[in-house]
Amino acid sequence: MTRYSKWLLFTLILLGYCCSAQDEKRAHARDSLIAIAILNLDSNMVYVEGGTFKMGLPENSDVEGGEVEKPQHTVNVNSFYMLKTPVTQALWLSVMDSNTSVHKNCYTCPMENISFNDVQQFIKLLNKMTGKHYRLPTEAEFEYAASEGKKSHGYKYSGSNTIDEVGWYGSNAGMHSHPVAQKKPNELGLYDMSGNIWEWCSDWFDDHYYKYSPADNPTGPPHGLKKTLRGGTWISLDEGCLVIARAGAEPWSKDKYVGFRLVREP
Repeated sequence: MTRYSKWLLFTLILLGYCCSAQDEKRAHARDSLIAIAILNLDSNMVYVEGGTFKMGLPENSDVEGGEVEKPQHTVNVNSFYMLKTPVTQALWLSVMDSNTSVHKNCYTCPMENISFNDVQQFIKLLNKMTGKHYRLPTEAEFEYAASEGKKSHGYKYSGSNTIDEVGWYGSNAGMHSHPVAQKKPNELGLYDMSGNIWEWCSDWFDDHYYKYSPADNPTGPPHGLKKTLRGGTWISLDEGCLVIARAGAEPWSKDKYVGFRLVREP
């Protein structure tokens, strides 16, 4: 073997060692995030004191396409705990041992590309692992929390009248989701409730539900074809991230714009 060949072999071995060390470091960081995600789940939940609020858009609002958010009506919501952020890829991995996200290898990014039915399976396994009762928020709980509950300032978005302060959306996101909790939280300490990722709620979706919704803890229509989505996403216009904005999707559907967050009873 020539001197050059020996040098080349040594260099390749050294590079392989360095790459392996870096890969091992990255794997260790990933595994730590996954372990911490479930251990810190309850400490990352915010208490939302129940109360009464005006849900939906006023009749004199000029928001385009806002008829599904009308009429504005009074709703009473009981107290609950809500996760500060959307469920991350790390938390999903800690329960499901898989990752179907389109935007992979961002363990602090929202879990996405999951259907409503996938989320139900996640919650079932999580509750079995922890012995607790986590669930999806109702649409009313989501809007109440996004509006800052009893601490409400009447903001258009969750925590501000300026969307860039609190959310990732079409004009600032760069066509992808972002790690959670990078923008300003609302007054309750909740992040990403305007923008970054649409979030599944437990309700069936009905364009006209607000016309017959009960006042106390509404849970949506008894049946339907779509489940409710809230919060807006990284590709939305600013109006799609308003605290009153609502949409629906089939419970079996999944894409890179949709994730979820958890709530539980006090």
